[in-house]
Amino acid sequence: MATIRIGLDRLPSAARAAVEEHTGPLIAVEETAEGLNSEIAARVTSATGAWHIKGLRTDHPRAWTQRREAAVASFLTGLAPALRWRVETAGWDLLGFEVLGGHHAGYAPGSPDLPEAASLLRRLGEISCPGIELRDAEQRLERYAARRDDLRFFAGSHLLHTDLNNANVLVDDHAPRGDRARLVDWAWATRGAAWLDAGYWVIWLIAAGHAPASAERWAAEIPSWHAASTEGVTAFAAANANVWSEISNAGPDPWTLRLATAATTWHVHRRTG
Repeated sequence: MATIRIGLDRLPSAARAAVEEHTGPLIAVEETAEGLNSEIAARVTSATGAWHIKGLRTDHPRAWTQRREAAVASFLTGLAPALRWRVETAGWDLLGFEVLGGHHAGYAPGSPDLPEAASLLRRLGEISCPGIELRDAEQRLERYAARRDDLRFFAGSHLLHTDLNNANVLVDDHAPRGDRARLVDWAWATRGAAWLDAGYWVIWLIAAGHAPASAERWAAEIPSWHAASTEGVTAFAAANANVWSEISNAGPDPWTLRLATAATTWHVHRRTG
């Protein structure tokens, strides 16, 4: 369920003052429409620079997502926006990230952003999983797997993002080719099998108009995908069809229904070959 968004001006004065200790007096505040997890999401500008701020109350049920993003940020150089500062005061946890240029990746068939997204996932697969608190993929999918034995396919020691929404991939057309994309919003960072992020990407590609076979061809651009067994990929597709069915039933709107349809389409494709 989406978190209710509030404006930066509704922060307690002590929290706002703590932010300005890092930024200086704010000149402009632009609230951000994207993202579902943060109560505060805004781009702020002062005389000294610009930052993207994400925030939740410290007593929010998903306050752990702020801690997760703060913990993982230092391990994501070249993959994600840098975390410049963190403020915990007056009942709020606020993260100040560098502002990235570029546009949200296009996932439609033929998009020039597809090779950049694939390059990003290849680079992610090359980094070591940090020794921080992370949920395991098999824990997250335990309720949704068709068989308990399927959970073994999802276990691993690799760092995963798990939310390959195209809005979380920013592409800078002015950067060198192959290094243009960055991955934002690491609230759902997870430890698991290296190929799972390519699998999560497949669902979003199908939702963007790809046939399942086309989406899997893009997943095959990620080396780790080739380590997955046929049975494991089918089990993953089945689990995610259940995940998105639950999400769309709880909050039926165009985007959740689109993802549920995509996940089911992939699962049917895997079952029928």
